[in-house]
Amino acid sequence: MRNPGSKKGAVVGSGGQKSKGLQGKGPTPKATERPNHPAYKRANAAAKAEQVRAQRRKAAENGPETVAGRNPVVECLRAGIPATALYVALGIDADDRVAEAVQLAATRGISVLEVQRGELDRITGGAMHQGLGLQVPPYEYAEPRELLKIANASGLPPLLVALDGVTDPRNLGAVVRSAAAFGAHGIVLPQRRSAGITAVAWRTSAGTAARMPIAVATNLTRQLKEWAEAGLMIVGLDADGDVDVDGLDLATGPLVVVVGSEGRGLSRLVKETCDQTVSIPMAAGVESLNASVAAGVVLAEIARRRRLDVRG
Repeated sequence: MRNPGSKKGAVVGSGGQKSKGLQGKGPTPKATERPNHPAYKRANAAAKAEQVRAQRRKAAENGPETVAGRNPVVECLRAGIPATALYVALGIDADDRVAEAVQLAATRGISVLEVQRGELDRITGGAMHQGLGLQVPPYEYAEPRELLKIANASGLPPLLVALDGVTDPRNLGAVVRSAAAFGAHGIVLPQRRSAGITAVAWRTSAGTAARMPIAVATNLTRQLKEWAEAGLMIVGLDADGDVDVDGLDLATGPLVVVVGSEGRGLSRLVKETCDQTVSIPMAAGVESLNASVAAGVVLAEIARRRRLDVRG
């Protein structure tokens, strides 16, 4: 800089001034945000693939399901589920189950279609079909309020089952089967984070899903509170329960049994809604039971106590 009041000394030159005048472009964008970068192209392709998968999942949810396997198909036909087609693979070894399936389908006016084994593999999604597949329409869920009406109409103390985040359709199917076996009047599922009645659930339930009313609740916690206001006691299965299953004195009254998810158990809000939590005594070294097995144990104990109550 030139000295003030003097024409001598250094003058302001261009050195450093041009670079200071330039505007910065900011940090370098991430690779996935740069259109010409391979990472961006990969991320974009992955997003499109996920969109396609989501569309297929939605179509599958709204489209027909296919129950695979000889025993599940026969059980579903015996239960009278609203099937639309029976697929029989060409060249299979027909046994009594195949013969019964074809006869039941013919009696009910269900189309019997012979297909190549490869085609049946495709229809059933690669499941172990043993040469039989039964196409069923999307499951028609009941309304939660209908479950209590059905229970009250039975003349017995209501017994409902609620599933809190059970996402494995095999567990769902097994719970449905246990609920039917031990006298439950209905099952409620949350709208989010829950398995639905798919072909896998149909198969695991061995057709009992056709006889068990199943509803979907928009908000499970709110639904449980409504049932509590209607006079039902809410009991949740929990490893650190207030009582063990031997001390479940609420078993003979109006009851809702809540089964938690396979991993984290009951959610916080649902657990806070429960009037009581119940655990299952187990031998040392065993951490926990599968959700459907735990549900079966508790429902069997409730059924036993109710039988004794009627006799006594």
